[in-house]
Amino acid sequence: MSKQFWGVIVIIILVFVGIFALSANKTSAPGKAPDATKLTQHLQGQGKAGVTLIEYGDYQCPYCGQYYPILKQVQSEFDQQIHFQFRNFPLVGLHPNAFAAARTAEAATLQDKFWEMHDLLYENQNQWAKATDPASYFKQYAAQLGLNTAQFEKDFASSKVNDLINADVAEGTKLKVEGTPAFFLDGKLLDGKKVQTVAAFEQVIKAEIAKKAPSTSSKASGAAQTTQTTPATTGQ
Repeated sequence: MSKQFWGVIVIIILVFVGIFALSANKTSAPGKAPDATKLTQHLQGQGKAGVTLIEYGDYQCPYCGQYYPILKQVQSEFDQQIHFQFRNFPLVGLHPNAFAAARTAEAATLQDKFWEMHDLLYENQNQWAKATDPASYFKQYAAQLGLNTAQFEKDFASSKVNDLINADVAEGTKLKVEGTPAFFLDGKLLDGKKVQTVAAFEQVIKAEIAKKAPSTSSKASGAAQTTQTTPATTGQ
């Protein structure tokens, strides 16, 4: 057989060896999956009605910015009855500063200032969202909130903060979140087109609270009946 023939055979063998080696490397070094136990736990409200409204949000998302004052009013109105929870879902493909903003909020969390930073980021969204160096603004906000800025910068760059955000994103992806803001009321995804006003949120939240009210009222009724019958039995 010609040298050319054997040369082709050798090339084919090398190609297959290369493919096998590449596949082996992919199998032996899989990507690290986010730890679900590291989900953020940002809650506001007393939650006495046992109802929770979760927002998956992106700090740079203009729609999230538009919803921010609406949600603040809803939180204020239902503070005693529901829990309001925020989770990170930065859309980095659309919003290049979104992940850094989420890092800022999570770094502030480690100094017990999450909600204060959350509010500053949305209230000043137009200031930092299109900046080429948003970090300079984030440091200003940290100082404004009285944070230890050196610790803030260290936490901002930490893997702990990174893991928290990635865990939120993984959970949102699992729940089929595709855009922001996305709202879940007691685990059910709300239609964003139907909850664009305070009144719309009031309607769905009151309906959810009402669903849980019968079990509460029936317990109260049963207790009342026991209280009423006890004296009669004792009187006999």
